[in-house]
Amino acid sequence: MSSIAPTVRVQAEDFDPGREEALLTAGRRDVGAVVAFTGLCRDEDGALAALELEHYPDMAEEEMVRVANEALARWPLLGLTVIHRYGLIRPGERIVLVVAAARHRGEAFGAAEFLMDYLKTRAPFWKKEHRADGVDGGWVEAKDADDAAAARWAAKS
Repeated sequence: MSSIAPTVRVQAEDFDPGREEALLTAGRRDVGAVVAFTGLCRDEDGALAALELEHYPDMAEEEMVRVANEALARWPLLGLTVIHRYGLIRPGERIVLVVAAARHRGEAFGAAEFLMDYLKTRAPFWKKEHRADGVDGGWVEAKDADDAAAARWAAKS
């Protein structure tokens, strides 16, 4: 198990990816790679006015910490930040951030991809679509492709 404690936040407020990366690497000379992934809300070709993300606060953060620690156990990371927003998020706004710092790029890429596959499929968040035409878009269903991407990590445990 890694001695690094991940930074995990669930918040309504926007975040600054550059600031989060700078905080993770400030004063570090051992970091050779930083992989950052920022997920944005897209407009679905103009059909989407917003996504509303709901969660159970304690459960969501606790589960994200658990999976961040799993990433730290799988890869020799030097730092890890995971942020997920909730509330009403409009197209173009940020939803999620994963920043993984490691000595080598493969470790940082692997951890970031693992975390995003997990967040897309198993993190306790629910998304409701608010359509631009005013029609209730309903709750977003899980996608088979996302489930398949996440399933490959179970084989690598």
